[in-house]
Amino acid sequence: MITAFIIGCEIGFWVFVLAGLLFRYVFKLPKVGAFLLICTPLIDLALVIAAVTDLRDGAVATVMHGVAAIYIGVSIAFGHRMIRWADERFAHRFAGGPAPVGKPKYGREHAAYERNAWLHHLLAWAIGSAILYGMILFVDDADRTEALLGTLRTWSIVLAVDFIISFNYTVSPRKEKTKAQ
Repeated sequence: MITAFIIGCEIGFWVFVLAGLLFRYVFKLPKVGAFLLICTPLIDLALVIAAVTDLRDGAVATVMHGVAAIYIGVSIAFGHRMIRWADERFAHRFAGGPAPVGKPKYGREHAAYERNAWLHHLLAWAIGSAILYGMILFVDDADRTEALLGTLRTWSIVLAVDFIISFNYTVSPRKEKTKAQ
């Protein structure tokens, strides 16, 4: 059940974002659009409640409960960035806004972008880890929460690898390819 709920929350997040942008730019109702965009964190709240309720009712924690915590951390840490990305494209397409600027591909700007993205990942990890530890403490049964600890370990490894990759661009910035003549 929790798997379907996570999928529903992800779909719901993008439905709220899309509806908010449609109301803002297509239907010319910016207040309604802003309201719908502001409601996206309610989806995260519903997911936390569902995961904790499932565990409270005696479920053995699964990787999907861990994914719920990851989803919430990523949504909080990257949600504003994702909405801004979509907003820039909608504004350009439907409201005559400027063309979206892509992420930098080379040099110091690219390195700074990658470091910033890693810091957002670190924030997502911190939020998700707090939720995972909260679930572990709430259940207070190591056998029932083993999957949550495993999820935390795996995510920590992913965060470390992301750090190495992201900060490598600071040491060795990506250079623009030159055409041979």
